Formats: sequence, C-alpha cells, structure tokens
Amino acid sequence: MPAPVLLWFRQDLRLHDHPALIAAAERNAVIPVYVLDDETPGEWRIGGAQRWWLHHSLDRLDDSLRAIGSRLILRRGPVAEVLAKLLDETGASEVHAIHHYEPWWRAAEAALGDRLVLHDGNHLVRVEGVRTGAGTQFKVFGSFWKALATHLPPPEPLPAPERLAAPEAWPESDRLEDWALLPTRPNWATGFDWEVGEKAALRQLDAIPAKIADYETERNLPARDGSTRLSPHLHFGELSPRQVWAATAGEPAAEKFRKELAWRDFTSGVILELPEYGTRNGHARFDPFPWRTGKAADADLQAWQRGRTGYPIVDAGMRQLWTTGWMHNRVRMIIASFLVKHLLVDWRMGERWFWDTLVDADYGNNTVNWQWVAGSGINANVFTRIMAPLVQSEKFDAGDYIRRWVPELAGVPDPAIHDPEAHGRRPRNYPAKIIGHREARERALAAYRTMPRG
Repeated sequence: MPAPVLLWFRQDLRLHDHPALIAAAERNAVIPVYVLDDETPGEWRIGGAQRWWLHHSLDRLDDSLRAIGSRLILRRGPVAEVLAKLLDETGASEVHAIHHYEPWWRAAEAALGDRLVLHDGNHLVRVEGVRTGAGTQFKVFGSFWKALATHLPPPEPLPAPERLAAPEAWPESDRLEDWALLPTRPNWATGFDWEVGEKAALRQLDAIPAKIADYETERNLPARDGSTRLSPHLHFGELSPRQVWAATAGEPAAEKFRKELAWRDFTSGVILELPEYGTRNGHARFDPFPWRTGKAADADLQAWQRGRTGYPIVDAGMRQLWTTGWMHNRVRMIIASFLVKHLLVDWRMGERWFWDTLVDADYGNNTVNWQWVAGSGINANVFTRIMAPLVQSEKFDAGDYIRRWVPELAGVPDPAIHDPEAHGRRPRNYPAKIIGHREARERALAAYRTMPRG
C-alpha cells in the first residue's frame, strides 16, 4: 500500500474549502494531525480565550473527521520536531498544510523543508501575489484594495470530501482533555456562549445576507446586533474567506463587508514584510515616545483591564471582553484609543491583553489595528486625532450597550448614561473618571510634541 500523508491542521479547522485536505486525499490515506505548540511561538503562544475556543473546535473537527471515516491525531511539542517524528513513525511520505504567515509558523514550515507541501486557502488570494510595482507588500490599505480587486473574485470554495481514506494503522494520540485548555479554578469562561466549530460557523454564514443591507451603518452601533460575529470562526479557519465572499454574491451592499475580509489579507501581507510588527513600531520615530510607566500607570492599566475607568463606553467594552471573549469593533477602537492616548500606556500592553482575552486574537489583525490606533504603524491614524469616548458613545447610541455591561448604570437614562458624572448621576459604586478628557488630551499632545519630527 502506498505511504500515507500527514495533513497538518493549524488555523484551518474545517473540511469545506480546504485545499490541503483535498490534495492530501488525492494522494493516498490521510493522517490528520493537530500539534499544540507552546514553544515555537515563544511569547505568542495562544492566550487563554483562544485556548477555550481551540478545545471545542478540535473536538468538533474530530467528530467531523470520524463521520467521513477518519479521525484527528493530537500531539504536543515543537511542531517541526513532532511532525518529523510522526513522518518516521507512520512512514508518511509528506505533510500537506495551508500557508500561514505568522513568523513562528513560517519558521516551522522552513524547518520541515521539502517534505512539506503548502497550499493557499486561508485568504481571498495568495498573499504574496498582491504586490506593489516595486515588488513589495503594500503598506497602505487603500492601495492594497485597488490592487487586490484585479485578482477578484477569488476561486470558488471547494466542497468537503465525503470520505477520507484511513491508514492501515493509526499513530498514538494525546487526549484532548489532558491538554487542560479549558479554565477550571476559576472558570472565567462561564459567559462564553459561543457555538464553536465548522457546523456552527456554516449556520452563522447562512445569516450573512440578511445583515449585509445595513451592515455599513449597523456595524457601528454597539447596542444593535449588526456585527456578523464571524471573526473567531475566520481566525480558527472554521470558515474560509472564500466561503464568506461567496455567501455575499449578488448583494449590492456587500463592498464594505468584503473590505473587512480584504483587511485580513492586508494584515497578513504586513506581517510577511515586517514579522516583528507585534513588538516593534512601524515608524522608528515612535521608539522614544514617552509612554507612562511606574505604579500610577500600572494602576491605570489595571483599571482599564477591569472596566473601572469612569468612562461608561470604555468600561462596557472591557467588561464585554472579559465576559464573552469578544468586543464590538467600534468599541475596540474607542477603548484602544483611550488606553494609548488618554492613559498614555504603551500600545503593546493593550495588544497583549487582547491576545490573552480575545477568542479572535490574530497576530496580523491585532498588531496592525493597535499600531493604527497608536499612530505608530505603517498604515496608521494620526496620533493627534484623539478620539473622544463620551462623544463616540452618544454618537453611536451606546446607551443600552452600557446598561447591559455596566449594571451599576442600568438605571441612568439617556443622555446622562454616556457621562453620568457630568450629569450628577454617577452611582456611588461606579468610579469617577480616571482622568478628564481635556486633561488627557493636553497631556497626550504634550507627549507627542517631545518626539522627533519626520
């Protein structure tokens, strides 16, 4: 019997539209494997919220594989070493996998050498295929979008296989429960009410056309159910971007939504070009920026993390994040701006908190978005454009959102809900503002003026 092949799953935990799976199945018997590697990523080992999602997604993937005559092999350790060992154990001829662009995955891919066969499948088009005239990755999204458009629409999604040939003998597998991915003492995930896995993602995808018509407006209103909530499914690859694109075919109002898919491709290009973007400023002139440090800054960071800043829209977002592992997109921008510009805390501190608490924490998206807000990125907002959270709260009608996530303010009516302190409606159990908006703005601008120009 011809040698089997390994199918290496990472953030592509699905059977539909999986080019590596299809290619592997055409070769011979397939051994699907997932490796939990906390060593190769270093400081970027997946955070707590992602581990919760991963447990459930792997469980669902194994169910789906068993339904087509296969199963999922689980191993733990440095992935290149683990896969090399599995190749020897099973006599497998090669490893098939989908391209990933995080620097640690690229290092692992290089270590596997010519025994690894890579396929495109987690992006709209091949990331390396969308280049500037100089042959480099784009650093401005608007230009990227125009170039990407010449490669669209993406290829049609591939169907899931009906059967998958099994090897003559299965290698040993870890037990998912032994990986202890789920929190126990304390179980901080009791508010995680997500349906996880490919089947749940496909059900969510069915609802997309109904959201598209008003997406550009509704997605900015935290109190409305205008977000698609597909981001964790896309991050873990329970859906492919090509599937989501196809689901919006024929929808005249789909462009704004499709740009969100394109943003994922764009950020992958950024980290391909600048692999250290998660820790290094996109513009070196931000390196000497006078971020606050010390006990006062640490206390402010902790107040921000706990949703105790005295700014209701900020506190609502941070509490939603802690409770559910997710935060509304508009609120993400508000709370990021607040940390960086009102509190003058280094953007990397916020990025790391997101990495641990977001179920959809993605290296490309996370780092590019934080540097966009901070003004330090290659494709960034200007630092001196300081978002006013109280104005944003009222503008985007966040009253009911605040009442849901900050129960101390449940009885405060509009418009006082956006700034109860200013209206004399702040309850005793809700903190005063950690800093006034005008004071924070002046402090931020003064800090910015100390930086070298250029």
